[in-house]
Amino acid sequence: MKKQKLILKIGSSTLCAGTNRISYAKIEDLARQIIALRSRYDIVIVSSGAIATARQFVDISNGHSQVDSKQALAAIGQPKLMRIYDEVFSSFGLSVAQCLLVHRDFESEVAKNNVKNTIEKLLDYGCTPIINENDTVAVDEIVLGDNDKLSAYVAVITQANLLVLASDIDGLYDRNPFLFPDARLIEEVSDFEGVQDYIDESKSDLGTGGMMTKIQAAKICKKHQIEMWIVNGRRNDFLVKALEKENAFTKFV
Repeated sequence: MKKQKLILKIGSSTLCAGTNRISYAKIEDLARQIIALRSRYDIVIVSSGAIATARQFVDISNGHSQVDSKQALAAIGQPKLMRIYDEVFSSFGLSVAQCLLVHRDFESEVAKNNVKNTIEKLLDYGCTPIINENDTVAVDEIVLGDNDKLSAYVAVITQANLLVLASDIDGLYDRNPFLFPDARLIEEVSDFEGVQDYIDESKSDLGTGGMMTKIQAAKICKKHQIEMWIVNGRRNDFLVKALEKENAFTKFV
């Protein structure tokens, strides 16, 4: 049976598991799930977390919220983040490869084909591609979206079957669940415009993405007939359990 292609986007707040440091346990959880699923899926990871990683090693007390400071932090943190992935994944017998992209890579047919061919070859070699935006030369993730839209573009050019956004919440609710205990999880979305009325963004010191950027990612996927899910990445085995329909999540169809 031909494997399905799955793009998994994991954000900074999920990688930090509710703390201000990258969680080795969460990356171990990712590795275990890739092993459990690799007979059925080719998995590509789109990972934020470079800036969050850098903050564990350097202290920029003034101006750290400025874009150029965040670009510097990303440059410091990206190799350290990849080292963590490499150390943890290799302990499970998994190989990783880094791919740094910017949004203009998706505007050129030549660049898109190069990205697609590289990812395909890495999967053939048994490597797990780990993609992030190259924040040294681009600021889209820093300012706008924590890789949500980037992961949708990756899903499109790789002709993925499914994009999964691992968030710190179970999915899209009809009201802010942090403020309203009776908020209802919307398990399936087909009216992408109508659900925008439900969005009540909460701020995070770690990630820049919110529910609006996830809706934008879903619209990109819908154009290309790719299904997208939002799942709670803070749960153990979140991807395996979502695929087995053991956890509730939001599906954009």
